[in-house]
Amino acid sequence: MSPREILEKYKAGEIDLTDALSHLPDRGIEEMGFATLDTDRQERTGVPEVIYASGKTTEQVCLIARRMYEKGIDILATRVSPEMAEAVVNMIPGSNYHALARAVTWKKENDTPGKGSIVVVAAGTSDLPVAEEAVVTARFLGNKVESVYDVGVAGIHRLFNKLDMIRSARVIIVVAGMEGALASVVGGLVDRPVIGVPTSIGYGANFQGLSALLAMLNSCASGISVVNIDNGFGAACQASLINKL
Repeated sequence: MSPREILEKYKAGEIDLTDALSHLPDRGIEEMGFATLDTDRQERTGVPEVIYASGKTTEQVCLIARRMYEKGIDILATRVSPEMAEAVVNMIPGSNYHALARAVTWKKENDTPGKGSIVVVAAGTSDLPVAEEAVVTARFLGNKVESVYDVGVAGIHRLFNKLDMIRSARVIIVVAGMEGALASVVGGLVDRPVIGVPTSIGYGANFQGLSALLAMLNSCASGISVVNIDNGFGAACQASLINKL
C-alpha cells in the first residue's frame, strides 16, 4: 500500500494506528550503498526523486538513473556534465539531454497537467542556463511552459512588448543576475505569484549572485517569493505545485 492508501484506510477505521505505522518505516527506501533512493517522493510530495549530478561521479549518476528506470520512476538529473549526459542517454532508452539546461530527462508517462501555464522570464542571455533549468524542470513535472528571454531592465520596453503573455500565466518565474531588479518590476505589473531566481551572473560587486538575491528579498513589490542563487530547479518545483493546486 502507498502512504496515501494507508492513511485512507486508517481514516476509514479499516486499520488501527499500530497497523498503519507498521507499514511505513521501510516504505520508499531503496538502498544502494552510496545512495538511498526515495521511491515514494512523487506520491508524498508531488515531486519525484531527482538526481543532483554535481559532485557525483558519472558511474554513480548512471547507477542511480538505471535503478530509477528499472523501477519505473521518472528521471530528472540536473547539473549534468556532457560526459555524464552521454553515458546516461546511451544507457536509458528514450532519455533526452538538454544541453543548455544541463539536464537529462526520461518519463514513463505524462503527469497530471497543471491548470494553467508557467512563464519563465529571463533578464539576459547569460541567465539562460538557469532559466532553461526551470523550463525543463517545469515541463518534466507536467506543466505548459512559455519563455520570455532577454528582457532585462536595461531595455525595459522589451518586457512591455511581452506583457500580455506574462500576465496570462498562472505562475511567473523571473530569472535575473546583476542587480536582480527584474523580479521587482514584474511583481509590480502582474496579479500572479512571482518566483524570483537570482543568478550568479554579474561583475565583481554582484558577489556571485548575492546582490541579486538581496535585491529580490528586499523587493517592495508584493507577492514575490525567492529561491536560492541559480536554483532554477527549485523555482520550477514551487511553480508546479502552485499551478496544480
